[in-house]
Amino acid sequence: MKKLIITCAAAFFLLQAQAATAPWWRWESQVDGRLVCSQWSPGEGWKKFAGPFNNGGCRDM
Repeated sequence: MKKLIITCAAAFFLLQAQAATAPWWRWESQVDGRLVCSQWSPGEGWKKFAGPFNNGGCRDM
């Protein structure tokens, strides 16, 4: 029984270690049209403009 619990716990932790990074998005300001690259919304007044991208430069899709 002890080996089963240890095996299940090890499998659970190994599955958790395979998490991927969040995608990057290009966001457009609704006030002045500026564009920024971020993984999360910069706040109110911004909408997604392009993406998702795989890097912080918002260049590669």
